[in-house]
Amino acid sequence: MNEYTTQLRSARLAALSAGNLLRESFNAPRVIDEVLAHDVKLRLDKECQQLICNILQKRHPNYAVLGEEGGSGGEIEWIVDPLDGTVNYYYGIPLFCVSIALRVHGVLQLGCVYAPMTGELYSAVRGGPSLLNGREIHVSTRDHMNQAIVFIGHGSHDGSGESGIRRFMHISSQVCKMRILGSAALSLCYVAAGKLDAYVEQSIHLWDFAAAQVILEAAGGTLEFSEHQDDSLSGSVTAWNGKLPLHEALQLPSTAAQS
Repeated sequence: MNEYTTQLRSARLAALSAGNLLRESFNAPRVIDEVLAHDVKLRLDKECQQLICNILQKRHPNYAVLGEEGGSGGEIEWIVDPLDGTVNYYYGIPLFCVSIALRVHGVLQLGCVYAPMTGELYSAVRGGPSLLNGREIHVSTRDHMNQAIVFIGHGSHDGSGESGIRRFMHISSQVCKMRILGSAALSLCYVAAGKLDAYVEQSIHLWDFAAAQVILEAAGGTLEFSEHQDDSLSGSVTAWNGKLPLHEALQLPSTAAQS
């Protein structure tokens, strides 16, 4: 038995419970707490996080919880995104998930991601296999960019829009297809399962990818995170199957060369 088997069972229970609430509420009227320039905050986000916290803290009362909807970290902490893909959920697009990770003394030890509308439960413990509904998964074997399906984010509200769109345009001619799903954790799990081949995002929060990072790496993939200078909880992510020449493909031509 793995050292974190008990904690993984707790994460699965919490993710399934929150996911069931999201699925049952999917066709109900949305209660909006806050509207941002390129995002929306639903009352359901907080309700799901509270449900998750109640389960995890009852089973592991000495662990801290760090999440999108508040909470503070500690030496042993759950990292929670109760609804990754809120805008998708708000517009009735069934691509969203619940994401729960456990970090111990700064090291991610397990991850659990549940997509309730498709019934996909991804999970992994550091050093163990990556699982989808109990079946072992692996990243793709594709090693040429023209075979690849790639996610390139290009957010517009954080100053990364212009460079992100340039990167998107630059790499789109090199790959088979581009996809933007609207959920970071689910996209990374798709890389882990070999459905996508790479994921690149210039501005992302820790809770968006922590659980999926464990799942991706256990499936044989690679994730690089570069913290923002003024915020250790956010930064840029480059993730791929470990086989594509992704860094070379991402190199943008200089402005001088373009003019």
